[in-house]
Amino acid sequence: MNDWRPCASRATLARRARLLGDIRAFMAERGVLEVNTPLLASAAPAERGLMSMRVEQAGYLVPSPEHALKRLLAADMGAIYQLGPVFRAGEAGRWHNPEFWMLEWYRPQAGMADMVAETGALIEAVAGVRCAPSREYRAVFEAVTGLDPIECEAAALADWARQRQLAPADAASDNDRAFWLDLIMSLAVQPTLGQNGPQCVVDFPAEDAVLVATDGERPGVAHRFEWFWQGVELANGAQELTDAATARERMQREQRLRREAGAPATELDERLLDAMATGLPPSAGVALGVDRLLALICGFDCLAEALAFDWARR
Repeated sequence: MNDWRPCASRATLARRARLLGDIRAFMAERGVLEVNTPLLASAAPAERGLMSMRVEQAGYLVPSPEHALKRLLAADMGAIYQLGPVFRAGEAGRWHNPEFWMLEWYRPQAGMADMVAETGALIEAVAGVRCAPSREYRAVFEAVTGLDPIECEAAALADWARQRQLAPADAASDNDRAFWLDLIMSLAVQPTLGQNGPQCVVDFPAEDAVLVATDGERPGVAHRFEWFWQGVELANGAQELTDAATARERMQREQRLRREAGAPATELDERLLDAMATGLPPSAGVALGVDRLLALICGFDCLAEALAFDWARR
């Protein structure tokens, strides 16, 4: 048996070490403080798309340090970042590993456009590539489907997906716009993005916004963005919601949707809500997949080649 052997070569591990150093140098130059928050949390995020790993008697392995970092923001820690491992249940495949490295950072008094620009600058600095122009979610979605993702009803989205055999056998009901938007975006639209360099897509539909600010002048639009490169999602960011009451309502909505979908229940993160009620400053943040970035820099066609040991060899 050879499954004791590492997935990555020594040259890849050396490139990974250099990438981590380059990220830290970029953040230090821009005055962003590195922090370390617990990898075990007492509460899991409410978002139904995030499946946390439960640890018996200890809580949850964090799928993202978002909640802890926002508590630090509320305590006036300024611009901060965390670089390290996170965990997500059930995510294993060509571009997924249940344990992976994430860079997540936040800037007080920043907006979505500020973080889009800074993320692009980071990618260009550490990857040595030039980013492609940003596009709006509505435009890229319509270009592939002919459907308006902000106005289109869930049934029309479901019909489009089913006609192209994209829908799984256990697909959600035709009334779940968030499900169908995510499915079509992931399987039909995303592969077309970032083919001429890393590319940002901005102004996502507001359906699945939980801790994301929505646009007061454009109903149905959230101040959220994602970066893609060669059809692979690299980063996910947003202008952050600061209102604790709205956050509680949205978390409770996600809990209900989890129950309806038969997903594991989660508790509300009362410490995060207390921090937001005390005063989360206007801010924006972004989370970037470090392993994916390394794999794409190196020209690999799967995530495993960028890891010392993937999930199968852990």
